[in-house]
Amino acid sequence: MSKLTVYDMKGASTGEFDLPEAVLCLDRGEQAVHDAVTATRAAGRAGTASTLHKGEVAGSNKKPWRQKGTGRARAGLRQSPVWRGGGAAFGPKPRDYDKKVNRKVARLALRRAFSEKVAAGQIKVVEAFAVEVAKTRAFAAVLKALGVSAPALVVVGDAGQNILLASRNLARVEVVRGRDVNVYQLLRYPSVLVDRCGMAQIMERMGSKTEGAA
Repeated sequence: MSKLTVYDMKGASTGEFDLPEAVLCLDRGEQAVHDAVTATRAAGRAGTASTLHKGEVAGSNKKPWRQKGTGRARAGLRQSPVWRGGGAAFGPKPRDYDKKVNRKVARLALRRAFSEKVAAGQIKVVEAFAVEVAKTRAFAAVLKALGVSAPALVVVGDAGQNILLASRNLARVEVVRGRDVNVYQLLRYPSVLVDRCGMAQIMERMGSKTEGAA
């Protein structure tokens, strides 16, 4: 059973969070992490790039000049890719870049990424995130009290309106719910703050319904 220190919003220790060893995984899952990150980044691609091939470029099919006798290379149509204004050869067309990741693979990837963060000491557990006013300075003061600087990922159980508004102007700080956080986000940020509710959601996604407490 691993333990993580729990802090309040002023940076004082309030107890410990118990992590069952069953959800931690450092001996396997590297390929699962690679697959999950690849799928996440691929899903972010718009896939809207589009070009015209020679059959789609406007123009007649008239031969520019006769086949022989001009001294120039043979030419069949002005829409040829070798001509300026012609079609693109093997150019991109709109496509879907989504990649499928099986449920068990996704769970293993989350366990591996989370376990690496725990092993590196890059996760801090907070009792609860709450700001009375939706002000950037209020949220920045909380991060400073916890000894965390950007870039940082903040995982909460319920992203209230005040938290979303207070954090959106902080550069390289991202707020996400525990049920939505992905492997790429965990690996991208060197500092991860998680409240108890967000931790419970992550634990459930990793295959444990036990919320740590001390």
